[in-house]
Amino acid sequence: MSGTLSLAPITPENVDAALALRVRPGQEALVAPVVKSLAEAYAYGDTAWPRLILDDGRPVGFVMAFFDITFYPDRPGDRPRSGLWRLLIDAERQRGGYGRFAVEQVCAEIRRRGGSRVTVSYHPGPDGPAEFYARLGFRPTGELSGDQAVAELDLPPLD
Repeated sequence: MSGTLSLAPITPENVDAALALRVRPGQEALVAPVVKSLAEAYAYGDTAWPRLILDDGRPVGFVMAFFDITFYPDRPGDRPRSGLWRLLIDAERQRGGYGRFAVEQVCAEIRRRGGSRVTVSYHPGPDGPAEFYARLGFRPTGELSGDQAVAELDLPPLD
């Protein structure tokens, strides 16, 4: 990180910059491209929260949160969840703290909306992000969402 970090809504002015973000070779199977995320954001409306990650105004990544989605609507008692839907840091910017910043911002937005728990799903395996999420405090639930492992983080109570 080199400057001031922020998140920005996707707009006509920055959509091309968002679409240009790419992960490193070999990571393509771990996270969907931004174009798919934006299509899902359009389809899911207010449930999705797509944002460009900026460092001094320069795009370095993309994050998308989700709010109040029920993973298993056919299961009695399944609660709505909010969490991290996508996280993509550009190949040239990885390992710079941008992912941590983005997750912290998603947690803050969930808290602002009254949530107390953050859910994430990810591709398990040696090249996947399990260790990254574990370092941030996420704990596996033992569930699978499709072929992805599910982990959760309880947010500390507000003072």
